[in-house]
Amino acid sequence: MNQLLLQQETSKELADFPHIKEFAYKKNTTIQLNSFNVGLMDGIGIYYVLEGKHNWVIGSTEHTLYPGDIAVILPGENFGGKNNILNIGSLMWVRLDVHSRKQLIGDWSQLTKKERHSLEQILSVNKDLLVLNIKEAQPLFFELKHELQHAEVGFSTRVAQLLDHLFIIICRQLIRQNHSRRDFPTTFLRLEQTLRQNLARQWTVEEMAAFAGMGTTAFTEKVKNYSGFSPLNYLINLRITEAIKLLKRGEVNVTDIALAIGFYSSQHFSTTFKKLTGYTPSEFRKNNLTFNQQQ
Repeated sequence: MNQLLLQQETSKELADFPHIKEFAYKKNTTIQLNSFNVGLMDGIGIYYVLEGKHNWVIGSTEHTLYPGDIAVILPGENFGGKNNILNIGSLMWVRLDVHSRKQLIGDWSQLTKKERHSLEQILSVNKDLLVLNIKEAQPLFFELKHELQHAEVGFSTRVAQLLDHLFIIICRQLIRQNHSRRDFPTTFLRLEQTLRQNLARQWTVEEMAAFAGMGTTAFTEKVKNYSGFSPLNYLINLRITEAIKLLKRGEVNVTDIALAIGFYSSQHFSTTFKKLTGYTPSEFRKNNLTFNQQQ
C-alpha cells in the first residue's frame, strides 16, 4: 500500500478541512535515525500503530507501543521517538488544529456542545493515560484515508463523523481501562485528593466520573451509596471544609477564599456556607476569632 502524507496548505485533499493539519500513513522498512525528534505538539495528535514496536516519549514519560495501540498527544505535550529514532513499522496519524488547550474538538465536529465538552474533559483529566489499545481504530483511519483521497459525495460530513468516532472510542476505552484496574474505594480516595488539590476548578460530574473511569450514571450512584452525597454535593462539602480552615486563619479575605475554593462569587459562597453551617462566613470568622482570643 502506498504511503501518504497530506499537509495543510500543500495538499489539495485538505482544502476543505482547515482543522486537519496533517494526515499520514507511513511505513518504515529501516530504522530512521534523528528523524523523530522530541518536540512540543502543536494542536492535538492521534497516532495509531499498525506494525512494529515503537518507543516514544509522550509528555515526560517513555512509552512502548505495539500494533493496535493508539496515542493521543495533547497540545503542548512533548512528543517524539526515544533517542529521536523512528523504528521499523507502520503508522497512521492525524493532527488537528485546536482553538485552545481547553477546546480540543473544534466546531467542525457534529457532536453536541455538551458531548464535546465531556470528551475534552475526559481527555484533559486523563492526559497521563492517553496510550491505549484500540484495534477498532484501524478501520477508521483507513476510511479517513479513503475519504480524503477520493472525495466522494458526502466526504466532508463523513470525515467529520470519522473524527468524532475516533474521539468517542478513545474516551470510552479510556473509561473502561481505568475502571477495570481500580477498586472504587481506592479510586474515590484518589479522586478526593485530586479535588482537594484543585478546588478552584469548575469540576463537572462528567469530569469526575471520567477520573473514576466510569460512566456518569454509574458514578453518581456509586458515590451516593459510598458517601451519602451526590458528586456535586460531596464536592461542595470539601469546599466548605477547606473554607472553614481558611476562615480560622483570619488573614485571607472572604472573597479570595470564595474564589480559591471554586465558588463563583462571595455571595454564592456566603449563601452556601450559611446553608451548611448556619453562619455566614463573616459570622463564622468573627465567632471563631473571638473564641480563640478568649482561650
